[in-house]
Amino acid sequence: MDRPRLIVYCGLPGVGKSLASGYTAEQLPAHRYRSDRIRKQLFPEPNYTDAETAETYETLLERARADLEAGTNVVLDATFRSRPRRDDAAAIAETTAAESLFVHVTCEEAVVEERLESRSGTVSDADYEQYLHLREAFDPLEREHVVLDNSGSIEETYRQLERDVL
Repeated sequence: MDRPRLIVYCGLPGVGKSLASGYTAEQLPAHRYRSDRIRKQLFPEPNYTDAETAETYETLLERARADLEAGTNVVLDATFRSRPRRDDAAAIAETTAAESLFVHVTCEEAVVEERLESRSGTVSDADYEQYLHLREAFDPLEREHVVLDNSGSIEETYRQLERDVL
């Protein structure tokens, strides 16, 4: 039996993690867990406190662990802005003998601002101010990873994913 794969999409709000993670989960196939959706399941009217964030990531990683233990591929979609949260995801891959890949999704700031200001009907509540705040608080990625530049067209993003991730 092939080892399951854990693909962790991290990056700031509005860079296109959900587009990339959705395409990846569809192509693999894999179960996809999004922190935005889990947060809303746990807290229908979230306040974005540290305690809510901790519980959201705990639930996200518990679901990933269960699927990986069952041999199912998993795609995670969250900012993973702190090194300890990324370390937790890597530890789950290690303890479940899953292959792991971290993908840092980036995007030109002007494109992010436009996306966040025109976004409606999405699960995420992030706005441009939160993007700027989180940009300052984002720990450098000090582990092996793929960088996905999501500034261009959807087709360009899909080509990068097919070349570097899938």
